[in-house]
Amino acid sequence: MYTNPCRSEPARDSGGSANLNFECATAIASRLTPTVSAVWRLFVVSMMLLVSACASQAPLPVANPTLPLPLQLHIERDQAGQRQDWLLVIQREGPGIRWSMMDPLGIPQARQQLIDGHWQADGLLPPNPEARELFAALLFALTPSGELLRNYPSAQQQAGQRSLEARWDIRYAQPLSFEVNLPQGPHYRVSPLGESTP
Repeated sequence: MYTNPCRSEPARDSGGSANLNFECATAIASRLTPTVSAVWRLFVVSMMLLVSACASQAPLPVANPTLPLPLQLHIERDQAGQRQDWLLVIQREGPGIRWSMMDPLGIPQARQQLIDGHWQADGLLPPNPEARELFAALLFALTPSGELLRNYPSAQQQAGQRSLEARWDIRYAQPLSFEVNLPQGPHYRVSPLGESTP
């Protein structure tokens, strides 16, 4: 009866010499292959997630645009016939811009600060990717026309509307009253606080 000399040990120590025969080397390689393969797959999946996260990050302007701050806006979110209302306060704070969104009862929904071209959490609220996308779209929508192409080189602008890389479509009724449309939704109506949306 044949017994494999490498049955449970990755390698055998035979008195200090590393005398591995072909069968033993094959057995070791077959044990290591699934481990190396699993580590490689984990690495590839991790890199793909990292790349997709970077690719999906909302575009930001090259430089902070000139905004008439502070602003208080009414945001009406509509998706699949479901409507939500939010209040948004945008104000300058130190070197950055603070975005604070709350529901009509005053309960905070999202808080972010835009500092040196990067979003930073403000407070203890959990991450809110939809709010961050909305804030970036609003920054694009509120950028003055004369600063648009400098800050967003791939932006398209026509009378009463602008768009960016098939990501956001903005349609204006007035400078501070507009709609923000995302390709897969949701859709937002934005107006100065105190004005009713049509």
